[in-house]
Amino acid sequence: MSKLMDTIIARAKAANKHIVLAEGEESRIINAAAIVKQQGIANITLLGDKDVILSKVEEGALDGVNIVNPKTSDKIKEYANLLYELRKAKGMTEEKALQLATNPLFYGCLMVKSGDADGMVAGAINSTGDVLRPALQIIKTKPGIKTVSGCFVMGLPEGSPYGENGVMVFGDCAVLPDPTAEQLVDIALASAASARKIANIAEPKVAMLSFSTKGSASHPNVDKVQQATAMLKEKELDFELDGELQLDAAIVPKVGELKAPGSKVAGHANVLVFPDLQSGNIGYKIAQRFGGMEAIGPICQGLALPVNDLSRGCSVTDVVGVVAITALQ
Repeated sequence: MSKLMDTIIARAKAANKHIVLAEGEESRIINAAAIVKQQGIANITLLGDKDVILSKVEEGALDGVNIVNPKTSDKIKEYANLLYELRKAKGMTEEKALQLATNPLFYGCLMVKSGDADGMVAGAINSTGDVLRPALQIIKTKPGIKTVSGCFVMGLPEGSPYGENGVMVFGDCAVLPDPTAEQLVDIALASAASARKIANIAEPKVAMLSFSTKGSASHPNVDKVQQATAMLKEKELDFELDGELQLDAAIVPKVGELKAPGSKVAGHANVLVFPDLQSGNIGYKIAQRFGGMEAIGPICQGLALPVNDLSRGCSVTDVVGVVAITALQ
C-alpha cells in the first residue's frame, strides 16, 4: 500500500462503516473481506452461499464477517417490497421485484437503501453496467445531481508543488464520453465532494479545464465549458471554482496570474474537471505514467449513497482499497 492509500485506510478505520460485497463467492472478494475485517477497516457482509464461501478460505479467516444468501434471507420480502414501491411507476411487478431482489447486485443496493449497510462494492465478475444499473434504480443520484460520474484521487510525487498536501482529484476520467454543460456542472459538484470526503482536501479549488483560458480561443468545445462555469457560479457553492482554464493556468501560479489575474483558483487548483472523457482519460494516464503520480480509482460519484465498481482484473489489494474508499464516501 502507498502512503496515500495508508492514509485513506486509517481514516476508513476511524469511520467504522459497514460495506456489503455483492460477489461474495469470488475468491478475491473473500480474501479481501478477511483482510478488511482483520485490520478493522470496515464491517463486512458477503453475499452468497455460506458453504461455498467458507469452502474457499481457511477456518476462522472470516470470523466476524456477516454472510448472507439473498435467496434464503429473512429480509427478502421486505427488500422486494421496497424495490416494488421504488419501481412500480416504471412497470415493476411484485413478482419481478421478488425475483430481482435475490440477485446479489440488487440485494446489496437494497441493503444500502434500507440502511442495513453504508455502501456496496462489486464488479470483480460483473460489468460496470450491471453494477450501476441497480444502483441508479434503487439508490439514485444525490439531490441536485442527475449524473453519475467517476473521479481519480491522484497522489503526487514527494516534493511536488501542485495540489494540496500532495493530492489532487481528476474528474471525469471514467464514465461520460461527451458530457453536456449540465453534466459538467454535476461532475464539478461531485468532484469537489469527493475531494473533501476521500482526498481529505479541506478547501477544494476546482478548475474547469479547456484548451482556452478566459476566452483566449473560440470553439463550441470551449463554449460548453464556459456555459458550465457560468451555471456553477450562479449556485451557492461552498468551494472555489473558476474556468475556463488551460492546465498550466490552473496549476502554475505564475501562469495563472498572467492568464487569469484575480482568480482565486488559477495557479492553485487541486480539483481538475476535464471537458470530456478523452481528455480526462488521457490526462490521468499521462500524469500517472510520465509524471509518476499514483492514480486511485475510478471512484463512482454522484450517487446518493456509495456504490463502487471494481475492475474485473482487480487484485485483493485493489478490493481492500475500494472498500476503504467506499467507507469514506
